[in-house]
Amino acid sequence: MKYIFLVGDGMSDEPLSQLGNRTPLEASRIPHMKRLAKGGAVGMCRTIPNGMPPGSDVANLSLLGFNPAEYYTGRGPLEAASIGIPLGKDDYAFRCNLVNIQDGVMKDYSAGHISTQEADEIIALLNKKLADEAVHFYTGVDYRHICVLKGDFNGLACTPPHDITDRNIEAHLPQGEGSQKVVSLMNRSRDIVDRCSVNMKRIENGKLPATQIWLWGQGKKPDLPSFSEKFGITGSVITAVDLVRGIGRLAGLEIIHVKGATGFVDTNYEGKADKALKSLEKKDFVFIHVEAPDEAGHLGDADLKIRAIEDLDRRLLNRILSNIGTGYRLLVMPDHPTPVRIKTHSSDPVPFILWGQGITTNGVTDYSEKAALDSGLFIEKGHEIINLLFRP
Repeated sequence: MKYIFLVGDGMSDEPLSQLGNRTPLEASRIPHMKRLAKGGAVGMCRTIPNGMPPGSDVANLSLLGFNPAEYYTGRGPLEAASIGIPLGKDDYAFRCNLVNIQDGVMKDYSAGHISTQEADEIIALLNKKLADEAVHFYTGVDYRHICVLKGDFNGLACTPPHDITDRNIEAHLPQGEGSQKVVSLMNRSRDIVDRCSVNMKRIENGKLPATQIWLWGQGKKPDLPSFSEKFGITGSVITAVDLVRGIGRLAGLEIIHVKGATGFVDTNYEGKADKALKSLEKKDFVFIHVEAPDEAGHLGDADLKIRAIEDLDRRLLNRILSNIGTGYRLLVMPDHPTPVRIKTHSSDPVPFILWGQGITTNGVTDYSEKAALDSGLFIEKGHEIINLLFRP
């Protein structure tokens, strides 16, 4: 048996008036997901445990079978693992966004989706001006980077920048133990980032510049058990984002890189499908993560979200289904909702499809939030859903 787990990050949503009170998933042309729904089992799953933040870190830990309540220490250390950053016992890894803040308002959590090449120049400059024995910056992907700090940040409360788009930042600055050091770094980064040549070129080309860093998602190195020992199978991960790569690396899964995978709507869907199929020639399981629907949700753009969902269906899922036979099982679902209305994550349950050899249909003929809710099939503990995929 070969197993494919396809995650459309943030794909789930709320009904929108501009879509005739339909969700983006309901408004999308997704014939291949609907084909799976008719031939498989459709239901709802709660991926975010009660009381935990509704982030992709918590949600994807759940989807890969790890109880976040037991293993989650923060987003930063998961992304640090992807980059290969060694963390000592006194090290805290923070997610470090390059952001655009204007007149005290968070205008863009991604600095206009700044490129990795541009960001690398900025990170190098930050290290030159701000790094010391207790502070270091590491380049990640696009606007997503890592800052490692030594110190005590136990109980520090930080806000993800994508949660405060178009809001004044003052009430959302880090608070608690170690906050003075973190806020100081964020403030000191302004002059360094603002005056760099990368931003001058972006402004000349009509692009949004980065104005400073924003630190959040801090934590110490987690200790995940081996995925192969936990489930008795070999596997790989395909994603454009460091967060999911980090979870996979910590779990001992092979990380497969795809040329042109961007984490946005211009990602290489076909390349992801081809790499996944190639991986399954040797591995038992592949986890394919697509970030684009989540990014569209954060931008508050329903049309862009529909495009991302349709591209996932037409260019990735269709390509996989056209090249597999019997002996396969697929699980398709979001990790969490990213409603266009609020431009950030929510902890609501999400719809899933389980399809393939040995899976009996439960009579649902559509794939949407409503169809899944009406099915009556509900998985309360998200970290157990992968057991449905692997069951005999």
